[in-house]
Amino acid sequence: MMDKKMFVNEKEYEIIKLLGKGKGGYSYLADDETQKYVLKQIHHEPCDYYQFGNKIAAEINDYNRLREIGIKMPVMIDVDRENERILKEYIDGDTIYEIVLQDRMKPAYIDQVRGMCELLYAAHMNIDYFPTNFVVQDGELYYIDYECNGYMDEWNFENWGIKYWSKTAEFLQYVKEHDGEK
Repeated sequence: MMDKKMFVNEKEYEIIKLLGKGKGGYSYLADDETQKYVLKQIHHEPCDYYQFGNKIAAEINDYNRLREIGIKMPVMIDVDRENERILKEYIDGDTIYEIVLQDRMKPAYIDQVRGMCELLYAAHMNIDYFPTNFVVQDGELYYIDYECNGYMDEWNFENWGIKYWSKTAEFLQYVKEHDGEK
């Protein structure tokens, strides 16, 4: 266990472990002695393929847009704008990435992401369909990122995301290039 603490609006959380690093921040499993959370620390490291403005404002706006659309995702519990931290509900389960690696994919997960797509496409939106952004808890699929963008065919699930939801050449290449990071 890491011996590290972080604060969100002056409330202390113990950092249990790093869950992952994304384009916009580091996500940690955190605990306040009553329950577990995800604490996201925004970073400002360069990203070759994505341009950011105000990351905290974007997270809040995207969360609100996805919530209005009806996407199943963790609740945003608190935001510390000064320290650029977001506290989210912790969805306990395996990512679709882990499920694909372990040959445990079920048609129900594809059905559930397609259900999300129906809602998103009707609202002219896409989300980041990469499998590390989805967790299955008790058979239910959750989008654990808040990123969303205007709809473009090239980035929809059928044209881009599905390539990473089974052991395709693209998925296996990603695993090869990122072995040890997950």
